[in-house]
Amino acid sequence: MGVKVVKFGGSSLADANQIKKASAIIKSDAERRFVVPSAPGKRFSDDIKVTDMLYACYEKASLGENFDSDFENIKNRYQEIIDGLALNLSLEEEFAEIKKNLATAGKEYAASRGEFLNGKIIAKYLDFEFIDAADVIVFSDDGVMQRHETRAKLRERLKDVTHAVIPGFYGKSVSGVVRTFSRGGSDVTGSLVARALHASIYENWTDVSGVLVADPRVVENPIVIPVITYKELRELSYMGFSVLHEDAIFPVRTAGIPINIKNTNQPEDAGTLIIPDSDTEEHSIRTITGIAGKKGFCAVNLEKAMMNSEVGFVRDVLNIFADMGILVEHMPSGIDTLSIIADADALKGKEEQLLAELRKAVNPDVVEIEPDIALLAVVGRGMRKTRGTAARIFASLAHARINVKMIDQGSSELNVIVGVNEHDLHQAIRCIYDAFISSTL
Repeated sequence: MGVKVVKFGGSSLADANQIKKASAIIKSDAERRFVVPSAPGKRFSDDIKVTDMLYACYEKASLGENFDSDFENIKNRYQEIIDGLALNLSLEEEFAEIKKNLATAGKEYAASRGEFLNGKIIAKYLDFEFIDAADVIVFSDDGVMQRHETRAKLRERLKDVTHAVIPGFYGKSVSGVVRTFSRGGSDVTGSLVARALHASIYENWTDVSGVLVADPRVVENPIVIPVITYKELRELSYMGFSVLHEDAIFPVRTAGIPINIKNTNQPEDAGTLIIPDSDTEEHSIRTITGIAGKKGFCAVNLEKAMMNSEVGFVRDVLNIFADMGILVEHMPSGIDTLSIIADADALKGKEEQLLAELRKAVNPDVVEIEPDIALLAVVGRGMRKTRGTAARIFASLAHARINVKMIDQGSSELNVIVGVNEHDLHQAIRCIYDAFISSTL
């Protein structure tokens, strides 16, 4: 029998009813034997996540302020879940320990207790073994997760375990201090567990039915991407797709384990399957997989007659950016022109110095900084086999009278990146969505 690792997000475990849904999903498939839970999330729009409640408690405790009322609210939240599940379970000892250590054990310890407590409850409800993530997820003393040590500990601890709940988001440093991943880090825990177990699939259950082709705040009711490769997801994540914690992709990607993004509230939906880059032949695909955009860039434009005949011109320009600690995002060029696309915030306060250094190093005829640039990525493995994709992209933008500032396409033919004015970004996304997706529905 294969093994499926299932991770449930905070919205999927926000209260007893949500936990019952998650439990039904787990028990509907005998291969779902390892569960990674988040802390309880929001039950309604104005609610407070348990993790944020714990952060607030810690702040008061660290300042020597009274936090009894705040802590009682957290206890009540968990007791409501216990009562709603009709469990014979007391967490009084755990709460006493947390309250005693809250001020001294650190902010990360405080935040981690949300997953720890929820894991205890869910393990009891499922009748699964509870494994404290602090015993199997290893961090260095400076907070860097240790992949090899973690994999070894997980494999050793899980080798004789048939069913277990392992809380997400935290682990322990080599010196015994509880450390956490950044927010959303339960995704990472699930990925590490899946890799250690050689799972057949890593299911990530949330409150949406998969990854959407475009941002629903920009495009009305965008469709779900049925299948996406790790490479495509990486390209889209760079432009702001917030699907998974980015560190969660690496462990399963290297092991060739697919991820399925599923909806706890609509488990019958297929969701989005994230697959290794080589496993694409059996899946039918659209020309494009997703569209994403990000604001906050600027272009440093240089012009110089006979630039193409100057050996080392581009090297000298890039060295200046490197010396000033400015990351180069893209570098479109012509015979006598060169544009450097950079993060506007990284350039802030350094504009005059940069221009002076460029004039001194390469003596351009013209050098200027163009602000308010947005980058838009059109991503899809189907573009490799479809003629005229770029023409359709630029025709849709031209029809909407959107001026293109930059064009860049990687050698993989997996994506086309277009620079536009920031105020045109959302319209540009909608135009391309209409041209490639709406027109085919």
